[in-house]
Amino acid sequence: MAKNLLIVESPAKAKTINKYLGKDFLVLASYGHVRDLPGKDGAVNVDNGFAMRYEVQDKNQKYVDAITKAAKDADAIYLASDPDREGEAIAWHIREILDEKKLLKGKDLHRVVFTEITPKAIAHAVEHPRGIAGDLVDAYQARRALDHLVGFNLSPILWRKIKNGLSAGRVQSPALRLICEREDEIEAFVSREHWSFTAQLQEKNQRFSARCVKLDGAKFEQFTVTDGKTAEAALARLKAAAGSALKVAEVVRKERKRRPAPPFITSTLQQEAARKLGFTTKKTMQVAQKLYEGVAVGAEGTVGLISYMRTDSTSLSAEALSQLREVIGQEYGTHNLPAEPNVYKSKSKNAQEAHEAIRPTFAGRTPAQIGKFLSDDERRLYELIWKRAVACQMIPATLNTVSVELAAGAQHAFRATGTTVVDPGFLLVYEEGKDQKENDEDEANAQLPPLAEGQSVPLEDILGEQHFTKPPPRYTEASLVKTLEEYGIGRPSTYSSIIQTLLYKAYAVLESRAFKPTDVGRLVNRFLTSHFEHYVDYDFTAKLEDELDSVSRGEEPWTVLMDKFWKEFKATLDEKTDEVNRSEGTGQR
Repeated sequence: MAKNLLIVESPAKAKTINKYLGKDFLVLASYGHVRDLPGKDGAVNVDNGFAMRYEVQDKNQKYVDAITKAAKDADAIYLASDPDREGEAIAWHIREILDEKKLLKGKDLHRVVFTEITPKAIAHAVEHPRGIAGDLVDAYQARRALDHLVGFNLSPILWRKIKNGLSAGRVQSPALRLICEREDEIEAFVSREHWSFTAQLQEKNQRFSARCVKLDGAKFEQFTVTDGKTAEAALARLKAAAGSALKVAEVVRKERKRRPAPPFITSTLQQEAARKLGFTTKKTMQVAQKLYEGVAVGAEGTVGLISYMRTDSTSLSAEALSQLREVIGQEYGTHNLPAEPNVYKSKSKNAQEAHEAIRPTFAGRTPAQIGKFLSDDERRLYELIWKRAVACQMIPATLNTVSVELAAGAQHAFRATGTTVVDPGFLLVYEEGKDQKENDEDEANAQLPPLAEGQSVPLEDILGEQHFTKPPPRYTEASLVKTLEEYGIGRPSTYSSIIQTLLYKAYAVLESRAFKPTDVGRLVNRFLTSHFEHYVDYDFTAKLEDELDSVSRGEEPWTVLMDKFWKEFKATLDEKTDEVNRSEGTGQR
């Protein structure tokens, strides 16, 4: 029997680590959380310091039994669950279970963490254990208690007033509100007609276009021309004034530097995988989990290919930076290396949770070398992560931008813009995706012929084009995650589960990869914003997230936060419940 028991969350990870540690270790999986609050009243005792009654989940009982059995014979126990708040909670739960069964007496209990599954990282973690971080466990307990109390008290009101099976949540409800408010904007949107005018020009066999920026001596704006009759007359004046050529009135050249995007954190990985690979947030995290836990790579055996994928930190270790710089020098030339490594500031104030950014565990494993060992989805996501990590440590791109104003007589003018890449720098490897391409961006990337002030440029034609303003787009998974992050709602580990809950509860559906609220979703949102607006308020939710983060930093006792929240929530709940009960029906149908 092995003298040491090491417990991780997933069986795939257990299998990989077992190979690294050898026969002195038995590695078992907890299969995620082993205990949770029962789904009934009284699980959080608000009258007794918010004492929480946890129970082993049925689906995890056999894994808990295996852990307790192995713990009896082990001399030392290593709790190696994931290096985040949820992982810290899992380690704490296992310790509590073993302690209740009196299995810890005379044994060494260690908490070990690693952000990559490689022999070196595992060995280092086992050699440098620590205790369980009480502040992170407190923050977990506060989150769990808040979610339970909000959901358990608001959901039954939805059952009575709308229908059974509905739920309200501290984070899911503000996310639903975003989707519903965007749909309200779309439905209320009134389209407006407007016209644009574009000159088609040719210089030395190179065609290019320029858009009207001045009409009749005044700046041409979006709604300067708003109907066909006015457009026809304006087009006639432009053509008459221009004749067969436009005259170059001004040429402005500027050189600018474009810096690479930081390495991936959870939210940006989810956004880019949605934009570039068409992955859902759930799929992104599933594939990333596989890359993190380990893939069989030829003679190397099973090895973790990326660092931990739930993080809000953009920092990189000195070792990772050294590897990336070596790869850049070998693959793209030393001239693409900055004198010093690029450093990116993280938005997170939580040093305890600010691990490394998502990166390859060994930068020397290029996508070309590793691709044959991966499934298509794994290969594509690994390539995305590898390229982003490499590009973030390269020099900026140097761009020349040119803006040319061309006069059509004294009263009208057109403008052409273009960009020339002088030195691609990081663009050799990677360019960050965008949610939508704007016309101006397309024009700015056009190539222009050499032009000089005073020069006449042959005009082929001037075209008028009718447009209609469009409503704001529905949220995609990428844009919803980005907006939640901008508001400060949710954290790296929660974005995927928020989206899955909205879809599972049928509060929203995905149409053409964009969220459309269902009738039930809109009814729930209208009810909550009418009667419990404070608890689906974006600022309130973000402030609460910040307070929970302060608990994880040890700045505020979790019970103090809970007491403050509960007093306010209970008063509002009693008042609004009476108000709802006095109303006839929901008042929302």
